[in-house]
Amino acid sequence: MAQKTVLIVYAHQSGGSFNSAAKDVAVEALRQQGYKVVVSDLYAMNFRASATMEDITGEVKNPEHFKYGEETMHAWKEGRLSDDIIAEQRKVEAAELVIFQFPMYWFSVPAIMKGWIDRVLTQGFAFSLQKMYNNGIFKDKKAMLSFSTGSMQTMYRPDGINGDINVTLWPLQNGVLHFCGFQVLAPQVFWCPGHSPPANRTAMLDGWRARLKTLLVERPLTFALSEMFDLTFPGGFVLRPEVRKEQSTRPHGITTGHHLGKPLPPDNQLKADDPWIIISPIEPRECSSVEASLTSDM
Repeated sequence: MAQKTVLIVYAHQSGGSFNSAAKDVAVEALRQQGYKVVVSDLYAMNFRASATMEDITGEVKNPEHFKYGEETMHAWKEGRLSDDIIAEQRKVEAAELVIFQFPMYWFSVPAIMKGWIDRVLTQGFAFSLQKMYNNGIFKDKKAMLSFSTGSMQTMYRPDGINGDINVTLWPLQNGVLHFCGFQVLAPQVFWCPGHSPPANRTAMLDGWRARLKTLLVERPLTFALSEMFDLTFPGGFVLRPEVRKEQSTRPHGITTGHHLGKPLPPDNQLKADDPWIIISPIEPRECSSVEASLTSDM
């Protein structure tokens, strides 16, 4: 049997950071299980974040009105993407699981990781209008977010000052990973390690190490099936009438994004249907809300 591969897309500037430690834990634990682990260390690679005409070799189709998405789709089909993009796409193709390891910046990923998403997940390679969401190109692969926050966990509750973390995660987990077809595993959230005592940081890493032992057999998060929608332009790509009728009697919306004006399904972007398979992240006991910030440099 061929050795299975895990790709870790990693974004932190410092080898002494908490995120670096979390990455190292994953590399060690997965290799001990027999996986081949490939790390794309974006800062060490000096990976270019900006999506420009330089991502295409040769002539572009329409230099007067350059459309990045269309041009890179054609370039992908014709084998004319830049070497750095092709190298990353080959890593994705080989991987059974892709882990994104990063500190949360402004409720999202660092710019260099956003650049990886923009440049590597090109149309045609990662998605098409015919192949998206649960019917997407990467439907046989898994992906997940593993990240640190600069704020304590209570600040990301529905009644917390930062708002519901499920809403924060929706654009990345649904709009990027699930859109490309990935089966999205529950995120590994490291709450506020930068303002936590060493023992708590160690406990967080131990929890991650324990989870990694069964990570690849976890059930993914729940998303709305494409078949629930009228996937035509005349139909507007909205819920089919029979689905909306069936959902009208339910107490919660379908997902965080498809809430239908009702309460959100609890922790839809944090936990799979079977909560017993998820090891809950350990919340720091000491984390100053004054010191906590929107960005995490850990």
